[in-house]
Amino acid sequence: MSVMETNLSDLLNKPKMTLAALRGARRIRLRRRGDEDLVLTTAARADQDSAVLGATSRMFVEMMRTAQGRTLVLDVLPATFPWVRYLPAHDVREFSVELVGALGAAVDLDSTAAVAQLLAEWKHTAEVHADPELYAALTADSGEDYGPVPEPGVAA
Repeated sequence: MSVMETNLSDLLNKPKMTLAALRGARRIRLRRRGDEDLVLTTAARADQDSAVLGATSRMFVEMMRTAQGRTLVLDVLPATFPWVRYLPAHDVREFSVELVGALGAAVDLDSTAAVAQLLAEWKHTAEVHADPELYAALTADSGEDYGPVPEPGVAA
């Protein structure tokens, strides 16, 4: 995938020249000082990306409806997400089920934010399992009960 990088100021100061670069690149990454970069693409390319994501997600979701598909997904997860090797087997299955659900919802919502969040959460869980000292510290019973947890936003 061809991505051109330039500064946002180039787009503002030389718009015709900067936008002409889109003819040779799928995207232009606009770097901004002190803020998150932006990505510029054509509407047709954005629609294509959305269609591909939707088709892939729907196919993946349907594949998971069969026993063969579930087995295949569990077989390929370690190659796709190497960190799943540190998860217990029941967590790998739970991750695959949650991933399928999140991908299906992403298509309906036209937003991948929940999928990205899910991947980050499970990766952090794998990091805990990969570090025996951290795992022991987080799973140790302190023997103390700190009482009920208040509802979020409610003062104790």
